[in-house]
Amino acid sequence: MKNSITALMLLLSFQAHAQYSRYALELTDKKGSAYHLSTPLSFLSAESIARKKKYNIPIDSTDLPVSKVYLDSIVKMENINLIGSSRWMNLIVIQTSNQGTLEKIKSLGFVKKQFPIANSIVKFQDNQKDQILSEKFTSNATESRLENVLNYGKSQAQISIHNGAYLHNKGLTGNGIKIAVFDAGFFKYQTYEAFDSLRRKERIKHTWDFVSNHPSVSEDDAHGMSCLSIMGANLPGRFVGSSPGADFYLFRTEDAGSEFPVEEINWLMAAERADSIGIDMISSSLGYTTFDDNMFNHTYNELNGMGTIVSKAASMAVSKGMIVSSSAGNEVDNPWKYISAPADGKNVLAVGAINSSSQIAPFSGYGPAADGRIKPDVVSVGFNTQLIAADGNIGIGNGTSFSNPNIAGLVACLWQGFPEFNNLEIIQAIKQSSHQYLNPDNRKGYGIPNMQLAYEDLYKQRDIRNAQKILAEKNIAVYPNPINTFCKIAYKASKDGFFYWRLMNMNGQSIQSKNYAVKANQYYVFEIKDLTPVPKGVYLISYKSETEKGTLKIIK
Repeated sequence: MKNSITALMLLLSFQAHAQYSRYALELTDKKGSAYHLSTPLSFLSAESIARKKKYNIPIDSTDLPVSKVYLDSIVKMENINLIGSSRWMNLIVIQTSNQGTLEKIKSLGFVKKQFPIANSIVKFQDNQKDQILSEKFTSNATESRLENVLNYGKSQAQISIHNGAYLHNKGLTGNGIKIAVFDAGFFKYQTYEAFDSLRRKERIKHTWDFVSNHPSVSEDDAHGMSCLSIMGANLPGRFVGSSPGADFYLFRTEDAGSEFPVEEINWLMAAERADSIGIDMISSSLGYTTFDDNMFNHTYNELNGMGTIVSKAASMAVSKGMIVSSSAGNEVDNPWKYISAPADGKNVLAVGAINSSSQIAPFSGYGPAADGRIKPDVVSVGFNTQLIAADGNIGIGNGTSFSNPNIAGLVACLWQGFPEFNNLEIIQAIKQSSHQYLNPDNRKGYGIPNMQLAYEDLYKQRDIRNAQKILAEKNIAVYPNPINTFCKIAYKASKDGFFYWRLMNMNGQSIQSKNYAVKANQYYVFEIKDLTPVPKGVYLISYKSETEKGTLKIIK
C-alpha cells in the first residue's frame, strides 16, 4: 500500500508539472559570452550608450547578453522552442512540455534554477475590442476654442488639471523624447485618424509583439491604442494628447486572453529592448497581482520594489536611466485592494486616478508599497478620461491605465525642456510640484502634479548649476555680457545676511534695485529683467552684502 501511495504521489507531481509549457531558466553566470564590456556597441545602440554616458550610468555585467555557449546548449536540445532571454536577470525563456527534457536541463551545471511561467502554448490572439469596451467607452466628439498653442478639444480638462498648457505653450510637446508603450495591443493605430500626425511625421519608430514574437501589434487588443491616444493623438479642436510631439515605440507584452507570469517576462524583455535601443521613457498601463493559476499569485508583501519579476525589471529600467511610469492599479473593489506590480518598483512613477474635479476615483488602488514607500506617487485623470475608443472615435474610459499615460506624456514634455537633468531629478520635480507634497497619503500619494511649478523648479536648479560653473573660484559674476533684454547675477554668499544690487547708468542714475536675504555657502541667481527700453551703452551694477561690496560693468 505504501508503495502504491508513493507511486500515486509521483504521478500527481508529474501531471502537475507537465501542465506547464513555458519555463524560465536562471543561469549561474555569463561565462562564454561572445561580448565584452570594452566593446558596448556590439550589444547596445549608440543612443543607449550616449544616454548612459550623459547621466553617468556605468555599463556593467547586467548589460551583457546571456552566454552564447549556454544558450546554444539549451537550444540544441530536443523538444525545445526558444522564446527569448534576459540579460538583466540572466534568464533563458523556453517552451517545452517534455518532462525528460526538463530533467536534463535540471542536470546542467550552468542552470541555477528553472521555474514555470505559463501553461498553454502561445496562440495568436484575435482582436479583443469587446474587452476594451468594458471600460465604459462612449463616442462623442465636440470642439472647443482655446487661446493656447494647442487646441485641445475634449482633452482640455485632463491637460489643464496639471497646467500642461504651460509646457505646450513653450513649445514643449515631447519632441525628441522616445516613449516605449507596453500594453496588450494597439488595435488599428495604423488607420485611425487620431494618429495620422504620428504616421505622417514617422513618430511610430518601432513595434514588436513579445507575446506572438512578430513585428505587428495592430491586430490585437485596443487597450494600448487608447493609452497611446492619451499621449500622442492630434485632432486639433477635438482631441489632442499630452505629448503629441514625442516618438513612440509600441510593444505588446500582455496577452489579454490570459494571465500568467510569462507576461512579466515579456515586460522584462521589452524593457531590455527599450534600454538597448536608447529609449527615454516607458509608459506601462499593466498590473500584476493574481493569475489564472493561483500557484503564481503574488502577495502584498512582495510589493517591496523587488519582490516580483516585473517590479525588478521596472526598477532595473530606472537604474539604466529611463523614466518608468506605471498605472497604480484598479483593485480597491477586489480582495487585493492595493497597488499592483510594477507600480511598487523602486523609483517607478506610480500613477493613481482622479476625476477632472480632483476627486479620487473609487477604484484607484491603495498604497503604500509593502516596504512603506509612498505609493501611488501622483495622480492624474483616470475617471472619465478622454481618449480614442476601440471604434476610432473619441470616447471616455475609467482606470489608472488612462491616468498613467496622461501624466507620462506631460513628463516627456518637461524632460524635453530640461534634458541635462536625469530621470530621478525629473521625477523628483514632478513629485515636488504636486499639491500635497508635504502631506502625502496612500490614495493620491504626493497629489496632482503642476507642470508650471515643476518647470520653474528645474529652471531655478538650472540657474544654480550654471552659476556654479560661471563662478568657479569667484563669488560673484554677471551674465550674459553684453546684455540684451535681461542679465543675471550669479552669487555665492559667504555669510548669512543680505545681498543688495543696484543697476545704474554711468551718471549714477538708478534704473533698478533689489534687496534679498541670503544664507551662507548657498548659490543664488538674481535676474535683472525688462531691459528692452534701456538705451545701448555701458552700465554699472553696484552690490553689497554683509561682507563685501563692489561694482560690475555691463554693456548693452
